[in-house]
Amino acid sequence: MHTYDEPVYLISIVSKILDIHPQTLRQYERENLIMPSRSDGRIRLYSQRDIDRIKLILRLTRELGVNLAGVDIILNLKESIDSMEREIAELRHDVQVAKNAHSVSPEKSLVTKRSLYEMVVFKEE
Repeated sequence: MHTYDEPVYLISIVSKILDIHPQTLRQYERENLIMPSRSDGRIRLYSQRDIDRIKLILRLTRELGVNLAGVDIILNLKESIDSMEREIAELRHDVQVAKNAHSVSPEKSLVTKRSLYEMVVFKEE
């Protein structure tokens, strides 16, 4: 079994899988929408990640009518969002680690859970 990022598919196979002309794949590469790997003999090799990206491009162009310039903008925004989501997840993890490092487990705690309702009594003088 191949990994998600391992370049193993030839352009002819990808064009058959996706039912598109190989020239379409070459155009996507010229537009920098995809960047397949190259073998030592300069043969394009696509990974499953590349294929999934091409499927997204096809969906944007065919189903939503987005032109290739729009696809480029959408893909760049998607990459930015994905990067920010990874950063947020890392920061959340760091916060959780910091909280756990400075807290006492509930069973070792001297303070019990307080009620949501606290009564305040004022003494009249």
